[in-house]
Amino acid sequence: MIDSHTHLAFCEPPDAELVAAASEAGVTRMLTVGTNGVTCRAALQAAEDFPQVYAAIGRHPNEATGFDDADLAELKALAAHPRCVAIGETGLDYFRDHAPHPDQQRAFAAQIELAHETGKPLVIHTRAAEGDTLAALRERAGGLRVILHCFSMPARIAECLEQDDWWISFAGNVTYPSAADLRAAVVRVPPERLLVETDAPFLSPQPVRGKPNQPANVVHTASALANERGVSYEELESEVEASSATLFGW
Repeated sequence: MIDSHTHLAFCEPPDAELVAAASEAGVTRMLTVGTNGVTCRAALQAAEDFPQVYAAIGRHPNEATGFDDADLAELKALAAHPRCVAIGETGLDYFRDHAPHPDQQRAFAAQIELAHETGKPLVIHTRAAEGDTLAALRERAGGLRVILHCFSMPARIAECLEQDDWWISFAGNVTYPSAADLRAAVVRVPPERLLVETDAPFLSPQPVRGKPNQPANVVHTASALANERGVSYEELESEVEASSATLFGW
């Protein structure tokens, strides 16, 4: 199984313990995602240290205050690392008042352009900003491979699937009893565009809810997706491995 989005830098156990536990659970690869300069460098270090780990380099919208040319230059330098396979996470978050909207939008546009320059996929975070996020992607991200991380807009699944190069990634919240609308979206995603993630240490899936999340727990979410889609775990595993290989080129 693949964990397409995790944050090793935010998890309390050392990276070695997290990677070992994930391997024991059957997780063969994971993408650890940077949200600012410090965590991007940590992601690259983890990717250097462990062959199962790859990095995404970006500036999270909640970290976008004052985003300027120097910040973009730092991202460009980090994104040139051979273990960086994606740009982001980036996007818009209007739920928390952590960064001014113009700063978020400027950082988002810059990272879309960086994805174009590098030819790497773009990892999207959106919260309470679906309209602006999708509009920006339609306007600027044509020709890019886009990952809708922690998919959270089931009412708009149809328009997301209209974009041939958008992947849909489901996190542990899809397993929650209240998430029937998300589970209904699960069955609509073509297997070649389906991803599973932990977003660790956040959003622990239902079987371990209340405990800090970690990459090993992606198997719980994957099992729930397989059940919802009416396929075996092994079939879903094969589909997700193929989907992620096409997307990330590993």
